[in-house]
This record gives sequence, C-alpha cells and structure tokens, in this order.
Amino acid sequence: MKKNLFANLIALSTLPLLTTTHALAVDYSVKIENLTHSSYFGPLLVSAHPAGTTLFTGGMPASVNLQKMAEGGDISGLETDLMAAGANNVVNPAAGLLMPGKHTTASLANPAATNTQLSITAMLVPSNDAFVTMNNLRLPTMPGTYTYLLNAYDAGTEANDEIRGSGAMGMPGMPVAPPLEALVGTGGTGISATAEGFVHIHRGVLGDHNITGGVSDINASSQRWLNPVARVTLIVQ
Repeated sequence: MKKNLFANLIALSTLPLLTTTHALAVDYSVKIENLTHSSYFGPLLVSAHPAGTTLFTGGMPASVNLQKMAEGGDISGLETDLMAAGANNVVNPAAGLLMPGKHTTASLANPAATNTQLSITAMLVPSNDAFVTMNNLRLPTMPGTYTYLLNAYDAGTEANDEIRGSGAMGMPGMPVAPPLEALVGTGGTGISATAEGFVHIHRGVLGDHNITGGVSDINASSQRWLNPVARVTLIVQ
C-alpha cells in the first residue's frame, strides 16, 4: 500500500512538468480581419511577448513609439521595444495596407515559454491617431479556435481634426494612402483642435458630405466607422 501511494505521488509531481512541455510546443495561427467599410489598416505588428511588456496603458500618455505608429503607421519603434523584451514578432504580415473586408494571417511558431501575452496593432487610415489593437491578451494553451473583436483606440497625441496632412509625428493632419486619394476630400476646416493627451477608446470619426470643404476631409457616407473594427481568430495547435 505504501509503495503504491509513493508511486502515485511521483506521478502527480510530474504533471506540471508535462503541462509546461505541452505549452512550449504550442503553435498559433493569428487571422486578422478588417471589419470596416472603407478604412485601411496600416502595417500590422503581431507579437507574443512577456507579461511585463505592454504597448500602452489606457488613461496614460502614449509612448513616442506608439505615437509614431498611431499618427503615421510606423511600427518599427514598437517592434524594437518588443524585441528588446525577447518577443516573437511578426511584422507586416499583409505586406502593406490591409484593405477593408480583407484578412491576413500571422504564424507564431512555438513562442518562448516567457512569451505568454499576445498584442496586435496597426494604424487606421485615414485618421489622425486612431489604431486598432489587442493589448496583452493571455495566450491560451489549450488547442482550439478562439475569436476576439478588437476596438480602435485613440493615442491622444494629435487633435482629431480629420484634415489631410503629412502623417509626420507631431504635425497636424492625417496621412492619406494612395488607395484613398480619390475618396478622401479636401478643404476641411477641422473638427477638433485639441489632443486629449492620453490613450483611450476611440469615439469614431465623424466626417461630412462635402468633398471639397466642410469641417472634415473624411467622407461620412463611406469612411465613417464605429467600434469594433477588427476580428481576430486565434487557432491554437
């Protein structure tokens, strides 16, 4: 009887080790869909990273690298930040802009045991400083399919004037990608002149129906959006 009890204790003590081994062998397929009608996602950054690393904290000022991404679509700074933390990154899986109604897929093969969180981000175009994001999702380790809806956030670094601009950090105005050149208006006088100063859920763009004037250069008939703006399907194998 004592021998059997001892054997059972040994078997039970190995279970956490087996679970850890299984977790290390997990692969992830991350499908990202653009749910908007006429807005594009800038280059996407998909990352499995440690729990102590985050893209942003809601209610707090954005980092410089988050500002670069949200205002101009530049993900290189955030990529560097995450790499310094030992993250597994997939950069620009759509090879450019992700069109409305389209999807792209990123594969995260066997992330390191410490990379327990999933984050995704990209700028919304056209916008002043809106970005779609998943921030610090705990990666599931059980095989299966998991679905999430993603909101757009406002970096709070630039006034949402909804007027054409360069997209350069710290400069007013929003970049207009070539596919949107004929769809985005001109001559808007501006909706807002004040930046909020902190990251928050985006309230959506307003736009107007005047293609050569009005208060906004965004076309309210086709380019207006409300949350959520993306769907992520995570397949765990």
